[in-house]
Amino acid sequence: MAIKDRKERDKLDRRKLIIESATRLFLELGYEKTSIRTIADDIEYSPATIYLYFKEKDEIFYIIHEQGFVLLNNEFAKHAHIENPFERLTAIGHSYLNFALDNPDYYDLMFIMRAPLQEISCLEKWDAGDSAFQVLVDTVSEGIDQKLLKEEDKFMVALTVWSYAHGLVSLYIRERFQSMKKVDDQVLKNMLGQSMEFFLKSIQL
Repeated sequence: MAIKDRKERDKLDRRKLIIESATRLFLELGYEKTSIRTIADDIEYSPATIYLYFKEKDEIFYIIHEQGFVLLNNEFAKHAHIENPFERLTAIGHSYLNFALDNPDYYDLMFIMRAPLQEISCLEKWDAGDSAFQVLVDTVSEGIDQKLLKEEDKFMVALTVWSYAHGLVSLYIRERFQSMKKVDDQVLKNMLGQSMEFFLKSIQL
């Protein structure tokens, strides 16, 4: 292998190691406690070495943020075989809820924190987020075409469905159900799923 090729491979390996460390620390410690210093200490690099590959912490977290969307899109893809678009929409809704409840830190970074927004604003096209929303839009569009949904504006319906699901999980993740703290956690999670189904039925023809 040529020296130039080996150096490029080593560079990619170091970058991958940094991202893997940052992801693990993020899931263990959270965003605020994961710093360039903690990442450097974890992989026994100097902070200066980290800055050779990433200009700041949020650039690393943007990549972790994108990884979250890959996981979410993979969950959505599991329902592509469902022919009835309303049934598929319901399955996607449950997948969204389950992803958020099973991966609250990822969800926080993807949909609540401002950290990745600076990187996203520099992009001409945000493929990861757009892909996830497009799955929802396409499913809603099929439902409208087949006269399964009341409204005819697919973007408005998709945005409303997403907003409803986001509201449910955000309230849960941010612990805003304190008035229901006597309710068993699994029962509460089941109630979120039932609420999602109740809402979807309200837009069904």
